[in-house]
Amino acid sequence: MRGIMIVGIALIILGLVALAWQGITYTTKEKVVDVGPLKVEAKREKTIPLSPALGGVAVAAGVVLVVVGARRS
Repeated sequence: MRGIMIVGIALIILGLVALAWQGITYTTKEKVVDVGPLKVEAKREKTIPLSPALGGVAVAAGVVLVVVGARRS
């Protein structure tokens, strides 16, 4: 039952991270103009939003798994 507790602890940590950051931001390069030898690129920031509900569900599921793992030990 050690595996269940490890998964539960990982879910708790990931859920807390999701609650703290609210999203993941990354930067991409996109070609704006490509005319012969002239190339123009733009950097664009994109965000993947993480719902607070997702973080809360992950924390709750992690707590349940840790409790179930502790009872079976």
